[in-house]
Amino acid sequence: MSRIGTVKRVTGETQIEVTINLDGQGKAEINTGIGFFDHMLNNFARHGLFDLTVKATGDLYVDCHHLIEDTGIVLGQAILQAIGDKVGIKRYGNAILPMDDALILCALDLSGRPYLSYDLKFSQPMCGYFETAMTKEFFYALSYSAGMNLHFKMMSGENDHHIIECAFKAFSKALDMATMTDLRINSVLSTKGTL
Repeated sequence: MSRIGTVKRVTGETQIEVTINLDGQGKAEINTGIGFFDHMLNNFARHGLFDLTVKATGDLYVDCHHLIEDTGIVLGQAILQAIGDKVGIKRYGNAILPMDDALILCALDLSGRPYLSYDLKFSQPMCGYFETAMTKEFFYALSYSAGMNLHFKMMSGENDHHIIECAFKAFSKALDMATMTDLRINSVLSTKGTL
């Protein structure tokens, strides 16, 4: 049985619909109106082997903030929906991923307790039409809407494009690991008996 989540969110600022299949092949159909953000979400899908559809429109005439943050909210909700009752999943995932000058560690826990620890640093305010500061806002929104404990550590990096792309790829690999099932786990992986 495929683990698929679909969430639609409409506000006065944005209209966003996301579908994610955690057991996909890395196929993506992404349209946010922000080329660099589309590139990051495509990388997330491809390297996590998630099938991902994102249709997002919004008030880009203001800036990119609302659309990127709200996409994080909706993607987090779709991930949570796709995971379901969390029975049998590994729960924890991590990756140390290199991309040229950048080396990023990402670790996460699908605990139901949201938290973001983040120390990525950038030298420029923009990558294309994507504000580099929105990287943190995106992952903050996603981690809280998914109930995910999410940590990023920047071990090295000079090029902002590489740092951000490395973070998205590391996140995808960590999430893929955490959502994998293990036949030895016959309930949820917690001494409490619930997540």
